[in-house]
Amino acid sequence: MTRQFTAIIEREDDMYVAHCPELDIASQGYSVEEANANLREAIDLFLEIASDTELQTRLYTAAK
Repeated sequence: MTRQFTAIIEREDDMYVAHCPELDIASQGYSVEEANANLREAIDLFLEIASDTELQTRLYTAAK
C-alpha cells in the first residue's frame, strides 16, 4: 500500500526543518533534500512500529 503525506519544509537559521502534519512527525537537515530524506526515514520508522490505533489517532487528529 502506498500513501502520500505532506512535507512542509522551512528554513530555520542554518538548517531546514521538515514536518509531516498528518502524522505530527518532524526532522531536519542542512539542505532541503537532506531534511526531506530524514523526514521520509522518520515516517518509515514510525509506520514500522506504530500500532493501528496510534496511526488512526494521528491521522484522525490531523484531519480535524
